[in-house]
Amino acid sequence: MLEVNETDFHVQLSEYSFERRFDERGAIQWMQENWSKSFMFSALYAALVFGGQHYMKTRPKMNLRLPLILWSLSLAVFSILGVIRTAPFMFHILSSSGLRRSICDQSFYNGPVSKFWAYAFVLSKAPELGDTAFIVLRKQKLIFLHWYHHITVLLYSWYSYKDMVAGGGWYMTMNYTVHALMYSYYAARAAGLRVPRPFAVLITSAQIAQMVMGLTVSGLVYRWMQQGDCPSRLDNITWAMLMYLSYLLLFSNFFYQTYLRRHAKTTKTE
Repeated sequence: MLEVNETDFHVQLSEYSFERRFDERGAIQWMQENWSKSFMFSALYAALVFGGQHYMKTRPKMNLRLPLILWSLSLAVFSILGVIRTAPFMFHILSSSGLRRSICDQSFYNGPVSKFWAYAFVLSKAPELGDTAFIVLRKQKLIFLHWYHHITVLLYSWYSYKDMVAGGGWYMTMNYTVHALMYSYYAARAAGLRVPRPFAVLITSAQIAQMVMGLTVSGLVYRWMQQGDCPSRLDNITWAMLMYLSYLLLFSNFFYQTYLRRHAKTTKTE
């Protein structure tokens, strides 16, 4: 297994006490024993979402402006902190040891600083399901991409963390980065701030770029796994590539329908 010189990195980015005390072995063991509970969370989520939509059909929509601001702001802060703590770790590996090691190295799961944020990332996929409650209770349009994305990210994250599969550092750091932008945007919109349209375009573009990079990383993991130094499994790589490919198609379609087709219709009407 490839390993990063943790001592050198510790000098560059000091740990907080809660990061130092974090027991990643216990966390990984818990996930190995309990990762299948993600299916229970997903089933409960789907039942509440579609049951909630049925319940709200004959009832007035709720405002929930303040709870939505607090919810989005808390997830924005969490994601920003995740970027601040994980991106330097990934940059250190990438700049000192190259792309191959940044993908194949497993120390993201047990290295200084990043070990806590790797576990926090996978756990956060359960409470993030709460996003949909605001859509249902405010009677907004719920698109397939939204709930499909929430369920599959939860399942794949828990499934992969237990095995410390290669590529995890890239997957998590990219997602932290995109969510930092996305939830900041949601918080600003919920607060009634006028956010320039290009910022929304930037977020969706970043999501598409994330999916392209996710496919690239998964492909490289498969290639280097054949040489014995990129720990993963064929079933995990297969699920990762199917997931990222479906996301790429769905987000690209969302981009087209929201920014290109709608803009073309507006221009034609004018």
